[in-house]
Amino acid sequence: MQRLSQFLAELDHLALGLLIMGVAILVGLLVKVLLFWLLNLYNRKTSPQLMASVTRHLDRPLTFFIPLLFAAFVLSSTPFTPDQYYFFRRLIELLNIAGFGWILLHLVFVVQDMVRLRYNITKEDNIRERRLITQLQFIKKLSMVLISFITISLMLLSFEPVRKLGTGMLTSAGIAGIIVGFAAQRSLSNLLAGLQIAFSQPIRIDDVLVLEGEFGRVEEITLTYVVLRIWDNRRMVLPLNYFIEKPFQNWTRSSSDILATVHLYLDYRAPIEKIRAELTRILENTPLWDRQVQNLQVTDAKERTLELRVMVSAPSSGAAWDLRCHIREKLITFIQEHHPEALPKIRASLDQETISGRSQ
Repeated sequence: MQRLSQFLAELDHLALGLLIMGVAILVGLLVKVLLFWLLNLYNRKTSPQLMASVTRHLDRPLTFFIPLLFAAFVLSSTPFTPDQYYFFRRLIELLNIAGFGWILLHLVFVVQDMVRLRYNITKEDNIRERRLITQLQFIKKLSMVLISFITISLMLLSFEPVRKLGTGMLTSAGIAGIIVGFAAQRSLSNLLAGLQIAFSQPIRIDDVLVLEGEFGRVEEITLTYVVLRIWDNRRMVLPLNYFIEKPFQNWTRSSSDILATVHLYLDYRAPIEKIRAELTRILENTPLWDRQVQNLQVTDAKERTLELRVMVSAPSSGAAWDLRCHIREKLITFIQEHHPEALPKIRASLDQETISGRSQ
């Protein structure tokens, strides 16, 4: 009978304590809703980018964290028994650590939004912006890994058995580090390659690369691999080590403008000056040319044809590709319509003895 009455008393304490904490959580939710309502009202009137980013990224983390703070404030005022109080105190501590880590993770996205807002990557000459965005993306991913690791470590270290285990493991950390180093050698080399790429920057976000016979743009750089968007919207995924160990072409390494070249192979009777004048007319009538470089030269005289090289400039790699195709198409059409004799021919000569032998 005494045990039953004691159990009922503990149940009463638990119910009353849960009721008080439930009220505190509801108050916390109301405070959060009111806070974000005021922020959204402020955003509609002035449209500040910082507040808009905060309300977008921190809505759910703060919905979780603020009510827990109110529950922690009233915990000492609840009529819990010592065992119940210890249980809920530890639970709230763990949840608060997790909630705070969640907030830090989303604050990284807020910082990313602010940097992207200040440095516009969509303009033509965007070398400086792409350099900063590339570093930001790697630092963001590394920060998120570190925040997650520290949050989980703090949650585990709040348990006494785990703390004792951790103290014992420190004595063998050297041997464990060597074993882990050998086991994760590839991953560590990719991480170091990522650090090197982020700060020496052989590639950047939105760089135009030619590698493995493919042409595309750098779409994403992670801690372990790079995603290249190919011209036909396929994605090529390459490990970070590839860009440290193997050669590749970077068309936008030092600037976004680029020289475009077109090669034509014509007969020796090709009117060079007329083709050069037609090139000028074509360039004057296309917005793809940035009016910086224009050149047409005979770069080789082969056995049967002349090699003509057209060199022009364009504001970006994409425009350079389109300009090359445009020039090639227009010049070939011009030669076909006005100077067909300039098209490549195969010549053969017959001496008199050969002709006489065939006639007999």
